[in-house]
Amino acid sequence: MKSREQEYREIFMAEALEAYDAMSQHISVLEKKPEDESALNELFRLMHNLKANARAMGFTEVGELAHRMETIFGLIRSKERTFGGPLVPVMFDGVDTMGAMIRAVNEDQPVPNISKLLENLDRLVSGEEPLVQTDGAGAADDDANRKLELSDLVYIQIKKLDHLLNLVGELIIDRDRVLTLSKEIGDSALASVAAHLSRIADDLQYSVMDARLVGVGTLFNKFPRVVRDVASTEQKEVELSISGQDIQIDRNILQIIADALLHLVRNAIGHGIEEPAERRKAGKTPEGHLELSAQTERDDVLIRISDDGRGIDVESVRRKAVQRGQVSAEAAGRMSNAEVYSLLFEAGFSTADQVTEISGRGVGLDVVKLAIDSLGGQVRVDSELGKGTTFTLVLPTSIAVKGALLFELEEHSYALPLIHTDSVVSLWPERLNVVGGVLLAEIQGENVPVVSMRELLSDSDDTLAPATKATLVGRQDIIITNYNSRKLGLIVDRFLRQQDIVIKPVSQPLDMIDLFGGVTLLGSGQVCLVLDVPALTRLFLARRP
Repeated sequence: MKSREQEYREIFMAEALEAYDAMSQHISVLEKKPEDESALNELFRLMHNLKANARAMGFTEVGELAHRMETIFGLIRSKERTFGGPLVPVMFDGVDTMGAMIRAVNEDQPVPNISKLLENLDRLVSGEEPLVQTDGAGAADDDANRKLELSDLVYIQIKKLDHLLNLVGELIIDRDRVLTLSKEIGDSALASVAAHLSRIADDLQYSVMDARLVGVGTLFNKFPRVVRDVASTEQKEVELSISGQDIQIDRNILQIIADALLHLVRNAIGHGIEEPAERRKAGKTPEGHLELSAQTERDDVLIRISDDGRGIDVESVRRKAVQRGQVSAEAAGRMSNAEVYSLLFEAGFSTADQVTEISGRGVGLDVVKLAIDSLGGQVRVDSELGKGTTFTLVLPTSIAVKGALLFELEEHSYALPLIHTDSVVSLWPERLNVVGGVLLAEIQGENVPVVSMRELLSDSDDTLAPATKATLVGRQDIIITNYNSRKLGLIVDRFLRQQDIVIKPVSQPLDMIDLFGGVTLLGSGQVCLVLDVPALTRLFLARRP
């Protein structure tokens, strides 16, 4: 299996060779039409990108040549030089030499000596006549005798990959049905074909998913400028550090969380990091520190936004929630820090006393939660007053195929996404307690409210009847879910199994019920509704006694 470094090198080489071909074309156009601005602009862009990519990969000689030629094209764009006279052969030599260097790197050969070419380019910048002999003298002949080669890199539209992934999803559903059918029939030949189909479907699924993966650095690298601009507006000093740029994630997921990540960064600077004078009084450096990082955890990608600012004042959030009528004073006093943090994600909630360009604009962290919920992800909050705050986005690697826990309720199968499934337990009724009309189970030292899924999904908007253990017979299969730092136990009839599922959107009239996050087809051909844990949690909070 290729390492990420090998993959990056192959991508660089393919793009570099493609750039060289484009340079050769555009410089030929420019020779015939020196006034052609589109060709000139494209040459400048190609040199600029090649410079940055070569330096990032450690190919310093290629980067240096691209930098010097970019400078010349920049002077031509600004009308300080003209593409004519002795400048023309030097620039052609430069492009030819660039091609020879790229091919040398690709073939792990020593790159040609370019000292005289660099000197000529420097002389052109300073307005001097170039030397007669240049390094690239033989490059054009080599180029003329070279076989024509096509790039190994193919650019493809995202919508084509989306369509391909949808087809793979359909194939996975049919694969599961064939596997189930082969077991029911008991035919050895069919079982062999089904096993082969299963392997092919798995390989195809992972290949397509891998093709959609991009490094989170494609988004992270846009934030240095964002941080600079926001900090300047807020009149604060902020240093940004970025890590984990090479962590891979589905490109569509990165697109969906872009605005959420932008909001969290703006929020960290506007709400979290103090002004220099305030930081000095607190014994901190006048410059605030913001960290943007990514890492993998099992099948998930964790993106963290951390600041060393003032932290979240839990008591202030409690008071604000009581003032807004979200919770009673008594209930607020019983809430854990994690439950208090979850209030920050309620629509319109804000602790900002001052309206600025960054904070207090009526747009709160609820926009972040909506984006993450749409992906089946989670947001975790950790904060210490006076020390700082960390928001952690827990995201699936892919949005096409998700791990799910299947269970049975009234002889129907349902699925819960694993990303919101904390654990599963089977408890005797005596292990459950009734407090304030709600069943509670002690799970790993924490009291978790428990509710019958049958009652929760009943066709009623009324408050749930006060819980009683009298109706519980035998062991109770309970799924412990976790959403927005709130755990909830769901009593089901029977656990089935864990498996990867392809989620399809629900059609009318079920699309009007937000409890269902989608639908999948099991190997038996049975339609299985995928339940939405955020909606279930909100429903329980609204109907609890």
